[in-house]
Amino acid sequence: MSIYDLTAYEVVQKEDLSDLKSKGTLLRHKKSGARVLLMENDDENKVFAIGFRTPPSDSTGVPHIMEHSVLCGSRDFPVKDPFVELVKGSLNTFLNAMTYPDKTVYPVASCNDKDFQNLMHVYMDAVFYPNIYKHDEIFRQEGWSYKMDDPDGELTISGVVYNEMKGAFSSPEGVLDRVILNSLFPDTSYANESGGDPEVIPELTYEQFLDFHRKYYHPSNSYIYLYGKMDMEEKLRWLDENYLSDFDVEEVDSKIRYQEPFAQMKEVVQEYSITSDESEEDNTYLSWNKVIGTSLDEKLYLAFQILDYALLSAPGAPLKKALVDAGIGKDIMGSYDNGIYQPIFSVISKNANMEQKEEFIRVIEDTLSEIADKGIDKKALRAGINYHEFRFREADFGNYPRGLMYGLQLFDSWLYDDEKPFIHMQAIPTFEFLKSQVETGYFEDLIRRYLLDNTHGSIVIIRPERGRTAKLDQALAQKLETYKQSLTREEREKLVEAARELEAYQEGEDSPEDMAKIPVLKREDISREIAPIYNEEKEVAGVKVIHHDVETNGIGYATLMFDLSGIREELLPYVGILQSVLGIIDTNNYEYGELFNEINVHTGGIGTSLELYTDVTKVKEKAFRATFEMKGKALYPKMDVLFSMMREILMESRLDDEKRLKEILAMLKSRLQMSFLSSGHTTAALRALSYTSPMAKFKDDTDGIGFYEVVRKIEEDFNGHKEELIRNLKEIARRIFREDNMMVSYTSSQDGLKPMEKAFAAITGKLNAGGELPAENCILHCKKRNEGFKTSSKVQYVARVGNFIDGGEEYTGALQILKVILGYDYLWQNIRVKGGAYGCMSNFNRIGEAYLISYRDPNLEKTMEVYENVVDYLKNFDVSDRDMNKFIIGTMSNIDRPMNPSAKGSRSMNLYMNHVSEEMIRTERAQILDADQGDIRALADVLQAMLDQHLLCVIGSEEKIEEQKEMFMEVRTLS
Repeated sequence: MSIYDLTAYEVVQKEDLSDLKSKGTLLRHKKSGARVLLMENDDENKVFAIGFRTPPSDSTGVPHIMEHSVLCGSRDFPVKDPFVELVKGSLNTFLNAMTYPDKTVYPVASCNDKDFQNLMHVYMDAVFYPNIYKHDEIFRQEGWSYKMDDPDGELTISGVVYNEMKGAFSSPEGVLDRVILNSLFPDTSYANESGGDPEVIPELTYEQFLDFHRKYYHPSNSYIYLYGKMDMEEKLRWLDENYLSDFDVEEVDSKIRYQEPFAQMKEVVQEYSITSDESEEDNTYLSWNKVIGTSLDEKLYLAFQILDYALLSAPGAPLKKALVDAGIGKDIMGSYDNGIYQPIFSVISKNANMEQKEEFIRVIEDTLSEIADKGIDKKALRAGINYHEFRFREADFGNYPRGLMYGLQLFDSWLYDDEKPFIHMQAIPTFEFLKSQVETGYFEDLIRRYLLDNTHGSIVIIRPERGRTAKLDQALAQKLETYKQSLTREEREKLVEAARELEAYQEGEDSPEDMAKIPVLKREDISREIAPIYNEEKEVAGVKVIHHDVETNGIGYATLMFDLSGIREELLPYVGILQSVLGIIDTNNYEYGELFNEINVHTGGIGTSLELYTDVTKVKEKAFRATFEMKGKALYPKMDVLFSMMREILMESRLDDEKRLKEILAMLKSRLQMSFLSSGHTTAALRALSYTSPMAKFKDDTDGIGFYEVVRKIEEDFNGHKEELIRNLKEIARRIFREDNMMVSYTSSQDGLKPMEKAFAAITGKLNAGGELPAENCILHCKKRNEGFKTSSKVQYVARVGNFIDGGEEYTGALQILKVILGYDYLWQNIRVKGGAYGCMSNFNRIGEAYLISYRDPNLEKTMEVYENVVDYLKNFDVSDRDMNKFIIGTMSNIDRPMNPSAKGSRSMNLYMNHVSEEMIRTERAQILDADQGDIRALADVLQAMLDQHLLCVIGSEEKIEEQKEMFMEVRTLS
């Protein structure tokens, strides 16, 4: 019996999605009105998602708070945090939930059939039968609540989403994105902040919160997606019998309204916060934004991705170049956001000034007019088309399952038109159409129509204001104090009591009977076999090549690896600069824009990175290897182009191009500043580890705060440093880009070897000779600094680190289980649930390096106390066998992720370079699968050894760090 005989559903559409090797079916559940979409194929990594249209009517963040809250217990799974319990005990390959400006999506993925069914069950129960109606504590924990320890004490506001959004609103890029969206759609739900504005979140009442769920979380407003290799009939029957048939069709008005175009462009100016000693000069963001049709136009949807590449995003693209040449800002960024009903094309200039606004607009419009009249560079268009088509065909989304990414893309049309779910899944004919239009003036007409003659746009300016965070915090404290004074003693006591009740709820234990309802796999469900390693040593033209024999659909993945051990410590930041410069600077045969287009017309792209490999057989000596790597990918017949372009970048780059070097440094400084606000947790951990680890010191000097400080110094006085910069870049390039200093990692099937060998042999002999270079050795000097870095953020990133092998302990596979235990039990409970931080993580590696970190954390000293108490927690670690089992399954889920072809090659090469043998991996796997509670309790000594080194680094709010400055050896501003 086929799925089409299921009487509970009607078939609305069937599509042959041959480009994605899938069969698509759109169904409607008759009784409830639920929309259901199937993508059937042979992918073992199955995906389920349920989404809802959730247009916000204000900026209280109710869609976002709801997304968090429904995962805090439900009818069939009445524990406080089934989401976390699932993560502990599931083999999921993806498990999360996301709030967008107009939808909320709950996706899960797994390769294990039983696990997949469990995940579906928990998520369906969560969205339709959450415990939010029984426990207002869920709303107060995840959304917001007043916090008061005694009736005469300070009144504050806490809540996970509240603190998350305080962090998000501290980032100028985050503020800019929001204001752009709000400015262009004043009459629709996009005018509101779906994530929640921290100033508005406390206006949301519990009753309004429940009303939102009643209205929008109904099957008639749902979008259910199933992808992969499974018994679809069984899944549809289960959905019908267990959930959908409980509901009748309802009219839910959740339509995303169309914003009528403006008669003229709008202008919005908004402030963002910088620290009290940062300069307001060169710190303004200027943006020029236009609305581009709707996402239901499949040609426009892709054409503007191509135009974004050709006009703005590619190095040397004309709009970017014109703004940089005019000196308007130091970092030109752009975006084309087609994940909303009416997509937005934006041009953004960072590190500009308010008075440059008119010039900014003039340069953009003059440049676009000239391009529309004289024609776009055809090679740039072809490169953009090939770039996006290559990615569509390759479907490499890194760690994200491809079925997940397809599902999210389906929403780009399905959410706005029930009958058009598949239009963006059938992209190859659209790519063919766009190729045929390169010479016809089609793209020039799009520029005229949507960019030049279109009045539906906005100029959004985000300008700096010193001490704004402190001012807002003060205003909030005053507002709360005034509110507190307005309360009677009895009302204050009620607030104290409510805070205590919330804490009691958070600390309360779930009953064993309820915990037993969370489905858990058994250890026996996990194979003891390790994933295959694909390493075969070869020699091609005298160079060592490690071949990874994997089926890659005709794509060759090549990495040229150059040893960096001959580079002196003081030159390391220049290695980081060289890595950032290569590929986006002129060569002797190409301008950098032409170079980028030449690469993307013929290949899947070339990029550079710096990688570090530890020798796990010499952990006490802290031996490691650093490499400068150039990675590229191409179809087998194009390997000759790939290698010749790699050689062009390595040997012909004009490292004395002062103008371009200055531009790149300004952009690099800007991007590093952005990463400190968005990834401050990993930056702080790396910095703290650099106090004791030569390897971390190397990474900090080439990619962290140490690197940033050198980049900033050169950028701020370029003329004073340019000669030294050019001299150092040339010396490093001459020293490392040599055949005798190189090896190659290559991933392909056997028939991809010959084209690679031929192409590679053609470039050998054309690199630097090495004979005359004196030998040098990189010796790194580490020094304990325990720094506090002040930023304009309202939240902290708190890192505590150490090396447990230095403290006399050893690595064991049980430490991988500890990561799960801390991340979803001890740290989760104390730092996220009770402390209100958005995230918390830990890590322990084979060379003894360990860290505990928090993300968007309102606390500092409290978090440090939590870290200190981890040893006692481990000494007294006592859980049921079922819970221990869960932690082990969750650990294996992280280890056994499905890998795409390039990831299989990368993993194999990593193991080779780190000297990790199959035997070591087997031993670690057995240590995990056979672990018991005694093994976890024994790790108390490991954590004690780490904490005894007392190494810490914090990036966060100026006020908080000043308050706690006795904690640090050094305090300074990260600006």
